[in-house]
Amino acid sequence: MRHRPLYFGVAVAAGFLAGAVLAQRSMGKWRSALFSTRPLRRVAALGYLSGHPGVEAVQVLRDYLAWEEHPALRRRAEAIVRRMEAQLS
Repeated sequence: MRHRPLYFGVAVAAGFLAGAVLAQRSMGKWRSALFSTRPLRRVAALGYLSGHPGVEAVQVLRDYLAWEEHPALRRRAEAIVRRMEAQLS
């Protein structure tokens, strides 16, 4: 009974660690999809990144803007970058 708080603390710490690892894996997955040859995957990656603002996401999106040729996708990425920069300021 008295070990229950210890077990709870270990479980919470393990949950945070697992969440951090999964977040890093998913960010890498979506980052690679951002430079996919398929436009629909790039749209999905932009949608994912728009919901996860951060300095790293802005840097990746700037690289993407230098690479992307499709005007509609460029406009969407530019809008996301502007919004993220405003949030992070």
